[in-house]
Amino acid sequence: MAELRSEGPLHVLPDSVVAVYGALSDLLSVASNKLGIKASSLYNGKGGLIDDIALIRDDDVLYVSEGDPFIDPQHEAKVRSDPHGAHTDWLTLNIGGRLFTTTRSTLVSKEPESMLAHMFREKDVWGNKQDEQGAYLIDRSPEYFEPILNYLRHGQLIINEGMNIRGVLEEARFFGIEQLAEQLEVAIKNSQPPEDHSPISRKEFVRFLLATPTKSELRCQGLNFSGADLSRLDLRYINFKMANLSRCNLTHANLCCSNLERADLSGANLDGANLQGVKMLCSNAEGASLKGCNFEDPSGLKANLEGANLKGVDMEGSQMTGINLRVATLKNAKLKNCNLRGATLAGTDLEGKNLTAGVEFLNSSAGHKMAVTTLALWLLLVAMLVPQRCCQHWSYGLSPGGKRQVDSLSETLGNIVEGLPHVDTTCRVIGCTEESPYARMYRLKGFLGSGPDRGNGHRTYEK
Repeated sequence: MAELRSEGPLHVLPDSVVAVYGALSDLLSVASNKLGIKASSLYNGKGGLIDDIALIRDDDVLYVSEGDPFIDPQHEAKVRSDPHGAHTDWLTLNIGGRLFTTTRSTLVSKEPESMLAHMFREKDVWGNKQDEQGAYLIDRSPEYFEPILNYLRHGQLIINEGMNIRGVLEEARFFGIEQLAEQLEVAIKNSQPPEDHSPISRKEFVRFLLATPTKSELRCQGLNFSGADLSRLDLRYINFKMANLSRCNLTHANLCCSNLERADLSGANLDGANLQGVKMLCSNAEGASLKGCNFEDPSGLKANLEGANLKGVDMEGSQMTGINLRVATLKNAKLKNCNLRGATLAGTDLEGKNLTAGVEFLNSSAGHKMAVTTLALWLLLVAMLVPQRCCQHWSYGLSPGGKRQVDSLSETLGNIVEGLPHVDTTCRVIGCTEESPYARMYRLKGFLGSGPDRGNGHRTYEK
């Protein structure tokens, strides 16, 4: 007696028990009738092909095929139950020197497309290296691998307190566990504090000042102080570059040598503030109040407001000696009683400025001395260009109306040389090398002041 079973990759038919007699062809005919198939091949339980009926023993399990190669039914059933081909055998992983024991199905089932699943779906497909105890060697961080293995076991992301989530994220990306990587990215994003754009208060800033050593550089670059009360604070040498100081109260604050480059000071109140040596390049102080501010540094360090926006700024009574206002905008600014001695105003926009009495652009004595010196140098140059001859002829052009235009020049020169010393000399030739510079200027003044000869428009001087 033998048990017949239909064997094929796609179907299983009911088993039958038959008596074996006659030739092999007779047995195949009986199997075809019993199983309802066209039997053409006969195999034993181990997959051996039977070509002689004498090889069949009692109680053998025979497998009948329609011509397909033999497939172990037990293996096929296992494949059907696990479409990913996972195995339930145990294995040990050596992750960075630490041993982890798990099942093959754990590494394969949860994330079938991951690198771990491809490594352990079939035995030794990747040629994984093993240590002397048979554990598979993987050179990764054991600390960050543990939450990954737990996720593959139960599907939950659990990270112990104090563990760096970013480290786990990198391991998840390395092993190709995409779903876990997405969860970790969300967890990292949620763990970050929300961006706080609220302005810094006086209390917070004072606490910050007290906690900073006096010799340390204090950086407040780009911070938001909008509307804060920073009055009467010592803010020397602090970097406020590109900070938002709009509508701040900075009255009587000490901002000596602080950096306010490109800072927003619009609408701020800086009345009475100490701004010696301050850097306010390209800052925006439109509509700010700078009454009674001191920009003058006795040591010679000049405040720099080059390119600053000072539209509508009230700078009444400010000391601005030597200040650099090059290409700054002072449109509609109030400069009453300001001291601008030695200020650099090249390219400054002064449209609509309020220069009510009291604005001092140049010290009177210093300005007079500078003007006299400059004009004296020009006149000396003119005198040196006059040919040194005993007789000089000078011709003056006539205006369209026939009136000669020499009186105004004479009067101007008279005013300039009025305070110069009169030097007596016996030489009457203009440009004579024996004359002193002042004598030449004085003689030139007298020469130009004399009326020309009415006859031919020339005047002759003899030695």
